[in-house]
Amino acid sequence: MSAEIFFIYDSHCPWSYAASPLLAEIAKARNDITIHTLHCAYYHGDNAVDAAKLKDIESLSTVTFSDAYKQQCEQRQDSTLIANLMSWVEQKAQGKALNLLANLQEQHFKHGNALSSEQDVKPTIDTLKLSPPAKSLRASKLCKEAEYAIGDIDEIQQIIGTQAIPALLLAVDDELILLNHNLYIGQPKKIVDAIAIELDE
Repeated sequence: MSAEIFFIYDSHCPWSYAASPLLAEIAKARNDITIHTLHCAYYHGDNAVDAAKLKDIESLSTVTFSDAYKQQCEQRQDSTLIANLMSWVEQKAQGKALNLLANLQEQHFKHGNALSSEQDVKPTIDTLKLSPPAKSLRASKLCKEAEYAIGDIDEIQQIIGTQAIPALLLAVDDELILLNHNLYIGQPKKIVDAIAIELDE
């Protein structure tokens, strides 16, 4: 039996941030399951985050948001550069995708880093010893890798019947199972048990 996890998210989405600890627990407990991160590039400079919802997210999950983030979250957000960067890492250096995502989310939600320019992400890239090409650090438009990822997301969303993000899916052979991440964001370790049940273990 072959099992994989697909996580559809946006780096600038606070609900995606709240669901990310589930990935860490899965990676820690299940080295037999490959985790794929698919950035949907939802934020493209036209929309912002409703700061009023942050308290709800904090009360339901294990994450918190800094004052630095809260002060700028209602400005228009643009995750294009991170969509490019994460799509490149997913395809070229997949083993580093989760670590990179966690670091970028910490920068954004804990330190208020907009993550919208090469300068914003360079310290993180250097720390993780990544060497992405220039196209993956472009904020003006999506690179081909990001467009391919969005194509994959569209196909998955048609199958599961929702475009809501984040979405956490378990693929078992030819079956795709939508896991309700909302049930586990308050106790991330429980996602491991939920996966075991789906796998009849």
